[in-house]
Amino acid sequence: MSGMLVQKMHAAEGRLAKNDGMIFNIAANYGGQDEILRAVQTLAARAAKGEIAPEDIDEKVFEAALDTADDPPVDLVIRTSGDLRLSNFLLWQAAYAEFWFTKTNWPDFTPEEFVDALVDFAHRKRRFGGLDPSGK
Repeated sequence: MSGMLVQKMHAAEGRLAKNDGMIFNIAANYGGQDEILRAVQTLAARAAKGEIAPEDIDEKVFEAALDTADDPPVDLVIRTSGDLRLSNFLLWQAAYAEFWFTKTNWPDFTPEEFVDALVDFAHRKRRFGGLDPSGK
């Protein structure tokens, strides 16, 4: 990542430091598979040291070993650039997320498109992996 991009990211973090509402994650140089492997390795090392029993590793313990341990579950993934794939992004965390796709590339993504995504999301019926009782 370029130094200028890192500076801009740090400046944005500073401006949003007191935000206590919506969480907005931007993943730069991130890979979901790598994150999952690192979490498994951390838990395996703890088990090898006797700090945790393998049978005590459940979803909550596993999620605590992820990079996003303190974040709530992902509700909405906005995928830019017209690609219709996850691209190794938040593989565990996005299990029950809703997706919104746009052909716009990230640098050109506008606040208006962000609002469009949120409005679309607000009209969705979330089932979190369950079936719609009406059969629809």
